[in-house]
Amino acid sequence: MEKDKWNIGQLLGVSGGYWKACTLHAGVQLGVFTVIGDGAVGADGIAQRLGADVRGMNALLNALSAMGLLTKQQDRFMNTPESKSLLVKDAPDYIGHIILHHHHLVHAWAELPVAVEKGQPVRQRSSFRQDEERESFLMGMFNLAMNAAPGVAEDIDLGGRRHLLDLGGGPGTYAIHFCLANPELRATVYDLSSTEPFALRTIERFDLLDRISFVPGNYIEQEIKGSYDVAWLSQILHGEGSDDCEKMIRKTVSVLESGGLILVHDFILNENFDGPLFPALFSLNMLINTPEGQSYSQGQISSMLADAGVKEIRRLSFQGPNDSGIVAGVV
Repeated sequence: MEKDKWNIGQLLGVSGGYWKACTLHAGVQLGVFTVIGDGAVGADGIAQRLGADVRGMNALLNALSAMGLLTKQQDRFMNTPESKSLLVKDAPDYIGHIILHHHHLVHAWAELPVAVEKGQPVRQRSSFRQDEERESFLMGMFNLAMNAAPGVAEDIDLGGRRHLLDLGGGPGTYAIHFCLANPELRATVYDLSSTEPFALRTIERFDLLDRISFVPGNYIEQEIKGSYDVAWLSQILHGEGSDDCEKMIRKTVSVLESGGLILVHDFILNENFDGPLFPALFSLNMLINTPEGQSYSQGQISSMLADAGVKEIRRLSFQGPNDSGIVAGVV
């Protein structure tokens, strides 16, 4: 397929696109949408509530209105229905956590030329903000997965399966929805110990602590314990180089019973590695943030699975946000 042709306006729109991104980030980070809530509030009132400068707040609010994220009537600002649903904290569909995660990546993305020149990550994590960044990332992943997980759990037949391994499962979103869709299934979330408080809080929220356990560990450096008949590896391959991906797949296969099902969910490139757009851009995100991470193609994932002894490898029909897909196989 021929790619879109570029003109000056399109190039400048992309080049300055970070202006809009940073405006959205500021609105979420400062809590503007949450302060407005269901009301109609002036810039001075919002600034006072947030301890901000009135001139600065007025400029931000006008820009958010120009973007269609707020509406303005007689110097008062109101949330749009979409902003009220997606950007007001504690709203059921709030996605502010993942927006804050993107905000935390801005400085590193500005150093992309350095990462390309050196082939090494450039992101510097502040120990002062480490907890804040971890919460934004984990809860952002939860927010995104909450949109996809119910449909995935309904579409994938786990009838008769008894024990699911959610490797690198973070807050346990997929384990939760697989268990909700399969009453006889129990699950184990295996991830770093720093993730455990978030996972347990989320699992408790769905009243599934009796069926979903959390095992702390590093699946690259440590062995995986237990016995399972289905394994779910969601969005973890892209964080590692191919050698470590092969290692984690072999470890997963080693704890699967004969006939066990392995499911790999990730952003999947085409076999030419030049599309789709999001997985290609995500490879740059991994260049900036990890020593060896990247997006992989379906062929690469299938080859890793086959080398670990997995058979009946196929890509499921699922098409997720940002071109995520699922490759499945049987041990």
